Amino acid sequence: MGMVFSHMTMSLDGFIADPRDRVEDLFEWYETGEVPLPTASRDVTLRVDGDSAGVMRELTESCGALVAGRRLFDITDGWGDTHPVGAPVVVVTHRPPEDAATRWPRTSFVTDIGAAVTRAREIAGDKDVILASASVTQQALDLGLVDEVWVSLVPVLLGEGIPYFAKLHRGHVFLKDPAVVQGHRALHLRYRVQR
Repeated sequence: MGMVFSHMTMSLDGFIADPRDRVEDLFEWYETGEVPLPTASRDVTLRVDGDSAGVMRELTESCGALVAGRRLFDITDGWGDTHPVGAPVVVVTHRPPEDAATRWPRTSFVTDIGAAVTRAREIAGDKDVILASASVTQQALDLGLVDEVWVSLVPVLLGEGIPYFAKLHRGHVFLKDPAVVQGHRALHLRYRVQR
């Protein structure tokens, strides 16, 4: 069985998007390198530096399923049913789209984070599950479902926006020392959750 981990690009002051859900200033590192990284989405090719390419390959090649919240799903229009990592998506929502089965056949819709991680693990088999929304990550941390937290920290201060970590209801979550990869315009940090 694979691991469950979160990965987000985060500003130095802790935000994953500005107050209007824009991420352009944070995602610069996806476009400033010399190494092309094709994705499962025919409209998206990343260009990152060599060190970041290694991080991205590890992230995407081990991914068997991805868990997202309804808000991110709506913002991206469900990635056209093909997330750039190429894995099926499980969406946490109390109101699935009426045309879900026909418009997003590779996407599962469940009502809570525990069921979402269980479903994603079933889909992923021996591969990893990536949590790709701040709210989903926060809920999964509260339930003790996260094995690792990955952060691609970028040199941007947003001042306000959508925080990666907020409202951890169970209290402190302790992490082990990070594995660190310095990329161009992104510092990649990988923390194991202490049990």
